[in-house]
Amino acid sequence: MLAVARSDRSVLGRWWWTVDRWVLFSLIAIMGFGILLIQASTPAIAIKHGWSNFYFVNRHLAMLLPALAVLFGVSLLSPKKVRILAAVLLAIFLPLLIATPFFGAEIKGAVRWIRVLGFFSIQASEFVKPMFAVTAAWLFTRQCERRGFPALSVNICIYLLISFSLLMQPDIGMVFLVSAIWFGQFFLAGLPVAFVGMSAAAGIVGMFVTYYTFPHFAMRIDKFLSRTGDTYQVDRALSAFANGGLFGTGPGEGTVKMSIPDAHADFVFAVAGEELGLLWCLLIVCLFAFIVLRGLKRLNHENSLFIVLAVSGLLVEFGLQAIINLASTMRLIPAKGMTLPFISYGGSSLFALAVGMGMLLALTRKRFGMGDED
Repeated sequence: MLAVARSDRSVLGRWWWTVDRWVLFSLIAIMGFGILLIQASTPAIAIKHGWSNFYFVNRHLAMLLPALAVLFGVSLLSPKKVRILAAVLLAIFLPLLIATPFFGAEIKGAVRWIRVLGFFSIQASEFVKPMFAVTAAWLFTRQCERRGFPALSVNICIYLLISFSLLMQPDIGMVFLVSAIWFGQFFLAGLPVAFVGMSAAAGIVGMFVTYYTFPHFAMRIDKFLSRTGDTYQVDRALSAFANGGLFGTGPGEGTVKMSIPDAHADFVFAVAGEELGLLWCLLIVCLFAFIVLRGLKRLNHENSLFIVLAVSGLLVEFGLQAIINLASTMRLIPAKGMTLPFISYGGSSLFALAVGMGMLLALTRKRFGMGDED
């Protein structure tokens, strides 16, 4: 335990006694599971490419340490500075998201990655999600305060622009996630009940339109409903859970990572199921659930509408992303290429989540009467 006196008025001292340490330690625990599972799942992939056994592990650790620094640094910010940071980063990554379908690289039938500065690629949508959650919360707040600024119109335009850019890639799952964040905040901000029904109806219509517009989406739905076609990865994932049983085969002793191409990314939970077993998998799920529930509990006595909406949006993003990954791995929903937060391998996801969870920690800090501008 970090030894910081309650009387310490330094930046670190004030941060330590105001930050939600339970959420912080839960995030660190999830990152620990991530290191363990990356180490277990990647040697076979690295050898296949002619790299050293610990190639992916070393890269993951090299990214994780700066990501932790980012999370800590962002968690020091005031709500006003969080809002400014979100707007600035959205202004940077939204143009990259718009440009991705035109200048990005196609991988497995989708264009989701774009090369920046000529030497590294990023998935701009990963960064847009948390920045949009916070920016949309601020725009909804401005609309509720009726300050004369057309906040709702700007908010709707940004949402439509993000959704259209994601459909161009195409990334239907990300559209669903962004929509869940935005409509959830809209509802909390006072969306009339009539509009709730209209939004639900529009969502159903949108699903049918998407089904008949995007062949790859229709193919995934058909395979999920009929249990036919190429379901190799999902079938192997389910067999991994069966092999793991209650206590697992032990770290490094599983075989599913040898046969699933995305064992270190989208299907990393299958590796956990085989090597760690049901009990440890339940602990991982409980950690995700605890962070979401703990974050919502911190809002019980919150008076700032902006903080309520921003934290709710960040929690919806974090929790729903975990649910989508876990559910698709266990064939509860159609397969969707979405990372398991802080566990799956991937630099864009890791740094975007670090910024988002840093914002969550900053916004849920105890402020003892300090206003939103502090």
